[in-house]
Parts: sequence; structure tokens; C-alpha cells
Amino acid sequence: MSDTYFYETARGHGLPHDPFKAIVAPRPIGWISTCDGQGRGNLAPYSFFNAFSDAPPIVAFASSGYKDSIRNIEATGEFVANLAVRALAEKMSRSSASFPHGEDEMVAVGLTPAPCRLVRPARVSESPAALECRLLKILRLDDLAGTPTDTYVAFGQVVAVHIDPAFLRDGLFDTGSARPVLRAGYLADYVGVEPDTIFRMRRPRNVDEALAGDKTKT
Repeated sequence: MSDTYFYETARGHGLPHDPFKAIVAPRPIGWISTCDGQGRGNLAPYSFFNAFSDAPPIVAFASSGYKDSIRNIEATGEFVANLAVRALAEKMSRSSASFPHGEDEMVAVGLTPAPCRLVRPARVSESPAALECRLLKILRLDDLAGTPTDTYVAFGQVVAVHIDPAFLRDGLFDTGSARPVLRAGYLADYVGVEPDTIFRMRRPRNVDEALAGDKTKT
């Protein structure tokens, strides 16, 4: 086996670009809509986003810096995670720009706000799915030395779900047809889920099934 390219993160990577985001990829995009205390909307994509529990359903996203999304969620205790898909990718990217405080990015980039049922922020009407969330907690992360960083993680419990019926097949959400987009490395790199990129692989029900597929066992 050849030697690996090794570096300690505290000393720097010595490469043209930090490979961390390219290694931990692709990553779901949390397209987060919020509103401030005055009801003014905000929409921004976050590439450090994922689901962390299904019972209860919990999602979280990390913000590098104390941005409007975090500020609004602290003020209202609510947010919406809209599914970012290929058909909306350009508008999703445009919504990441630093618009003036109080300007609704959803409207500015030509998307349609739709009312939610249980939370105050609007959802993106054009998105195939949206998760209405109520805040569980916001954590400001510390590093190994115990020094507070400028990263804030918002955890929310999903209290309601919106699904475009066009993407339901026999009662199942058709992820391939929705074509989600994910971050895949550096600043301009994305990857899309397509119907022909999805494959099925059943999990083993027990250890015997798990070992039965290992041809190296004697």
C-alpha cells in the first residue's frame, strides 16, 4: 500500500484548496426559510445539513457566522427546510447572496412563498417537499481547546411535512424524480440525484446473512 498524503489540520493542508469539504461529500443542502420578529422572510442554503433522528424527526444545519437564519430562529423558534432540487438549483444558489437585512431572498430570486400550517416562516412553493420545524436548541460549537468558534448549529424537530403529490409513487416519495442537488466539494461543485443513480441493497437481517455475502471467508 502506498503512503497516504497526510497532514495535521492544525498545521494546514498544503494543498491549493482545503480538501475537507470535498472528502465529506456529497452533503444534503438545507434550504432554510425563516422570518424575523416582524414577519419579514429570509431564505438561505446551508451545505452542512442533515437529518439526525426519525423518532422524533430531527434535522439540523450549521451556520458559519451568526447570520440572519440563526438570528431569526432564535427570535421565533421556527424554520422550514425546503428540498433543493435540480430544477431550482440556480435560484437556490442565488439565494445565498448577501442580500440587505430584511429583504426576502425567496421573493428576490423569483420564488413563491407559500404559507405553512404550524410555523410562521413561509415555504418555497416550487419545492417538491418542505419540513416545518420548531427549534430544539442552538449550539455554538467549541474547539478542542474549549474556545468558542463562529459556528452555530440549529436543531429542529419536524412538526409537519409538505409533499407535492406529483412526486408520490404508490405512497412513496420518489427521490429520483425530485432530483435533489447536493454539495460535492469546492465552491462550484454540486452533484444531482437522478432516477438512474439510485440502487437498492437490502440490509442483512442477521450476522449469518452479512457473512454469507463475503467471498473471502473460508
